[in-house]
Amino acid sequence: MTKQAIQTKAAPQAIGTYSQAIKTGDTVYLSGQIPLVPGSGELVAGDMRAQIARVFENLRAVATAAGGGLNDVVKLNVFLTDLGHFPLVNEVMAEYFGQPYPARAAVGVAALPKGAAVEMDAVLVLPKIRPKKKTKSKRKAKRRRR
Repeated sequence: MTKQAIQTKAAPQAIGTYSQAIKTGDTVYLSGQIPLVPGSGELVAGDMRAQIARVFENLRAVATAAGGGLNDVVKLNVFLTDLGHFPLVNEVMAEYFGQPYPARAAVGVAALPKGAAVEMDAVLVLPKIRPKKKTKSKRKAKRRRR
């Protein structure tokens, strides 16, 4: 099994001993993302909606760096310090994902890194790239009529 680390500056850098994502074959395992602003490493300012949206933006950036997108996600885990935000996660998620939605778990937790209120990780399967069929170049002979 070959493992490839996925790295992008478009998402927050890891704050521990882990990779932003690991790709093996067509499967990509995205590490947990909290609502950190890429570059600054600070929690996003704003309400819970802004925090959830920032997490989805971070996941999208890592998925893109891996060659996929959020619609390639097959499993999403959501960790919330207050499960009362579960309906808001559904609302914001619908803005980032199309149907069929990925399988998902929502888990209530006591605390998250840096005091975040939400964290999400994901598994995505990259789309198969179909090789283009080789076609013979057919040149039409131009015939001049005299």
